Amino acid sequence: MKKKLLMRFRSVRTAIIVSFGVLVVFALLIYFITSLQYTEKTVLENSTEYTSQLIGQVNNDIDSYISYMENISFIVASSSDVRDYLFSENLTWERASQLRERIVSVFQTVTDTRQDITNIALLPDRRKAVINDGTDSLNPYTEISELEWYQKALSAEGQAVISTSHVQNAIAGEYEWVVTLSRSITSSASPGVCGVFFVDLNYNAIRDLCERISLGKKGYIYILDEDGGIVYHPQQQLIYSGMKEELLSEIMETEESSFLTDDDRLYTISRSESTGWTVVGVSYVSELMEGADEARVTYFLVAVVLFAAAMGMAYLLSDEITKPLKSLELSMKEVEKGNFSHVAPEVQDNNEIGSLSRSFNNMTREIQNLMEQSEKEQKAKRRYELKVLQSQINPHFLYNTLDSIIWMAEWGKNQEVVKMTSSLARLLRRSISNEREVVTIEEEIDYTEAYLTIQKMRYQDKLEYEIEVDPDIRKEETVKLVLQPLVENAIYHGIKYKEGKGLIRIDGFRDGSDIILQVRDDGRGMDQETLDHVFEKHVRDTKSNGVGVQNVHERIRLYYGAEYGLSFASGPGKGTLVTIRLPGRKGKVNDTEEN
Repeated sequence: MKKKLLMRFRSVRTAIIVSFGVLVVFALLIYFITSLQYTEKTVLENSTEYTSQLIGQVNNDIDSYISYMENISFIVASSSDVRDYLFSENLTWERASQLRERIVSVFQTVTDTRQDITNIALLPDRRKAVINDGTDSLNPYTEISELEWYQKALSAEGQAVISTSHVQNAIAGEYEWVVTLSRSITSSASPGVCGVFFVDLNYNAIRDLCERISLGKKGYIYILDEDGGIVYHPQQQLIYSGMKEELLSEIMETEESSFLTDDDRLYTISRSESTGWTVVGVSYVSELMEGADEARVTYFLVAVVLFAAAMGMAYLLSDEITKPLKSLELSMKEVEKGNFSHVAPEVQDNNEIGSLSRSFNNMTREIQNLMEQSEKEQKAKRRYELKVLQSQINPHFLYNTLDSIIWMAEWGKNQEVVKMTSSLARLLRRSISNEREVVTIEEEIDYTEAYLTIQKMRYQDKLEYEIEVDPDIRKEETVKLVLQPLVENAIYHGIKYKEGKGLIRIDGFRDGSDIILQVRDDGRGMDQETLDHVFEKHVRDTKSNGVGVQNVHERIRLYYGAEYGLSFASGPGKGTLVTIRLPGRKGKVNDTEEN
């Protein structure tokens, strides 16, 4: 057993990792057990304190809310207009109407500023009631004096009284669920005469104050008045119908701020000295303990993260030994993919790994140099081939032009010979010069137009030409001498054999990001067999347009790529259309023009 254990830890990397693992696990177990000992107690205490604060805040909000309404009732009860309306003995009809309008105006101001007021009203003993905006009236089927909130207001002797939640049926057509704040108004000058002012508070306002507090998924808040009556409960209808029971008497009798029931419910209590109401929060211990469960999960995750971090450090320490070999292996895989620029990091140690790494880097550098040298040779070869292709145009063009000059000289047209010779000299200077292999389309059009001028002088009765090139492409670039050979072929293989005068038309325009140049003639055209052989090399019979077509096509492809070049459309007796496709970016050439 001992021998097997020694063999198992013969690897230093394995020994480091296992040692770190044992120490970390032992430390984390102590941390985990210690952390969980007080979690449940702490969570319960914190939850109780937090719930108590929430319930206290609700109580404070309700106190502020009710206090505001009491101030409104006091202001109205103290108003001289209200007291005149209630207690004046000799009150004319006009004066009563005027006072009613003023009271209604005050009511409207209050309701406009507080959306949570459902009704606001003044109920005199001997005059007409003033309700809301003055248009509402008392419910004829309800005896107002028998309503509980009305009787409490009379018995309170001028103090504000708050009712439990109820359906207000004192106003005709109104059956809202409200809490009523009422106050009796009396005068020592008119004993036995009084009135009652009341404000119906929208039940939803109190409900919103309670529902905005969350006590878990099942927890809730309810409110009791000073007599133990329910002001608000989220399941109030179920309680009234007997389908749900609530600890109402226990809440009113206890002096504790919180207590637990046998069914694991936590009751938190807050009493208001201002309103006499009691706000009760009900929480479920099972939900509160979810926080403890989350804490346990957090402790566990922290332990896992710490363990992973420690094992990662152990792995990194052990990896330092094999890191040079892994780097060398990665470099070899890159070289296998053809990436000879990938160099393994130099190992400074004077051992076998360092020697192997340096040898491998020297080998990849040498291979990279050889590849770059081969690439340069290939580029030079392609540049030479390009110049050879271009030079093939010059004797072909010169032969045809000199032929025209000889013909005109034989006929004694000396001025035409001078003009044609001058044009030929100008064209040769531009086309033969090797200083620039790329020209603008505008220059290429000028070359071709000069050539057409010469040829038109020869074929006066057989040749007309038109050139229409969009101005916005004239500054784009192209390899030179792409149009003139095509025009030459159009003359010698199309127009020359046509009866009557022929037309050559040159068009230029954009096609998306590309440039299109077209040479169109109305000569004899070509059959399909001739079209199939139009790009064959070294063919000069009727099945080919000669060296010019193939030369132009190859030069364009060498400069710009296989997607560019010439395309033909023709038919016997229908003429020929040659389309040149070039890239629409100035100065674009392929790798043949790079240094």
